Amino acid sequence: MSKVGFIGLGIMGTPMARHLIEAGHEVFLYSISSVPGSLVEAGGKACASGKEVAQSAEIIITMVPDTPHVAAALFGPNGVAEGLTAGKIVVDMSSISPVETKQFAERIKAMGCEYIDAPVSGGEVGAKGASLTIMAGGSPAAFDKVRPLFELMGKNITLVGDNGAGQTCKVANQIIVALNIEAVGEALLFAAKMGTDPAKVRQALMGGFAASRILEVHGERMINRTFDPGFRIELHQKDLNLALSSARAIGVSLPNTATAQELFNACAALGGKQWDHAAMVRALERLANFEIGQQT
Repeated sequence: MSKVGFIGLGIMGTPMARHLIEAGHEVFLYSISSVPGSLVEAGGKACASGKEVAQSAEIIITMVPDTPHVAAALFGPNGVAEGLTAGKIVVDMSSISPVETKQFAERIKAMGCEYIDAPVSGGEVGAKGASLTIMAGGSPAAFDKVRPLFELMGKNITLVGDNGAGQTCKVANQIIVALNIEAVGEALLFAAKMGTDPAKVRQALMGGFAASRILEVHGERMINRTFDPGFRIELHQKDLNLALSSARAIGVSLPNTATAQELFNACAALGGKQWDHAAMVRALERLANFEIGQQT
């Protein structure tokens, strides 16, 4: 069994850390918003800082919202870097900038430690069900050491390349997810406005070439109007900002990604930053002056 640190215990981090604890690992916990008592009751050890976590653990995992939060967790006062000694492994499972990830990795590796960026896809459902997709960037040797922990949290686990490759893959994932949400929203809105039952349309499409995980899960959310996160719109906005800024830097046009971001921006303007990202359909409904489920 390993000594594992886990920093960031929100919607995703709490169930991920729980899987490690339940597998018998000694897990040291820290979160700015306090360590959930349920994790301590399950056997986790609450720490006062990221520094204390790094001093206690051999492998330190961070799972926080955005690039500045990772920078603070690693290099801020009483952060992880202050507690590291040579030979330890830092694993960032947040979704952040690929460019800054490479910079973080260089700083950690200069201390004689290994660094893996390993963002995830699958949302709260995947975190609770230990079925996350994990996209890793780092050395094969470090990946092999951490993989047994990944297998407790996810199913589809891939070493994509060197540091930064995991985050690049996650940005690509978020482009695909956003565009699929937009497509499903348009299709169900069109069907409903035509006077056809959107639930039956979804059922029919699930047996054809249009079938997807987004149609299955988020299509149902759109029909049932269940927009509690899940994965918040403000987090998907952050990910698409990474996509669009990175695309500008390398001279690539992402026109449909930009459209999806504008629809998320419209939802945010309606007070929906905290809505699940399936609620992008609400922006489309505003444009149509019609809501899925409304009688024609």
